[in-house]
Amino acid sequence: MEEQFDVVDENDCVLGQLPRSEVHRRKLRHRAVHVFLFRSDGRMLIHLRSGSKVEFPSVWTSSASGHVSAGESYDETAPRELLEELGVRAELNAARKFAACADTCHEFTWLYTAESDDEVAPDPGEIADTRWLTPDEISAELNESPEKFSPAFRLLFSTWRQQTP
Repeated sequence: MEEQFDVVDENDCVLGQLPRSEVHRRKLRHRAVHVFLFRSDGRMLIHLRSGSKVEFPSVWTSSASGHVSAGESYDETAPRELLEELGVRAELNAARKFAACADTCHEFTWLYTAESDDEVAPDPGEIADTRWLTPDEISAELNESPEKFSPAFRLLFSTWRQQTP
């Protein structure tokens, strides 16, 4: 059975539920989370999306991310995605909410941050590769080759970076 998403209005209020494919085909507003996972030394994990992904295959993106399922909250989704995609449990901190826009694929998005030195176990169906980089290294790569990163990651990382000392 296809995953169901809450369809939301411009204020992120639920209007109803539809299957994932219908929400994406019609470019309806829905919800997602992204997690930036850090090591205690300040390095952040980015991952290369699987080449089999429908949206933005084979580009670098947030440590973990995913859609909020129908009836689920952002705060329920973030730890689920972190565990499913990386096999990590960590305390999550809500950093910032982003409005639905073209760069986020019409998703209202909550960005969370977490810190863990635990080994990651990437889901091979979702993740082709991972790298631990400092925020400065990520910024340099983004400036040099922005096309190698998902539009949502470019937006979230640049905004987070501007707001983080």
